[in-house]
Amino acid sequence: QVQLVQSGGGLVQPGDSLRLSCAASGRTFSTYTVGWFRQAPGKEREFVVAFTAGGLTTAYTDSVKGRFTISRDIVKNTVYLQMNNLKPDDTGVYFCAARSGYYSGPYYPSAFGFWGQGTQVTVSS
Repeated sequence: QVQLVQSGGGLVQPGDSLRLSCAASGRTFSTYTVGWFRQAPGKEREFVVAFTAGGLTTAYTDSVKGRFTISRDIVKNTVYLQMNNLKPDDTGVYFCAARSGYYSGPYYPSAFGFWGQGTQVTVSS
């Protein structure tokens, strides 16, 4: 199994940037499909971005295209979510998630079996 530990997040102003990290232990990320989800207060957890095992395919939800970028450091076994031009609607708790093997969707939370602890991102002026 893989354990996911998140870091990053915080309070920023609209237009600012943040980078979230998700470090894996127990298994290498290269054999997992990894995604980021977020959950705003009173709302369901929603898909943000994912890339498949091996990084062959990347998928973004429309609202973050051009602003968010998922990447990984194979040596550090860490996945990152770079968030630029943040907007108040991006506010929420962000979770990294993983599932074993290649998976190209649909990216429902129930499709992922391993989760990080979550980190708060607040975008407010």
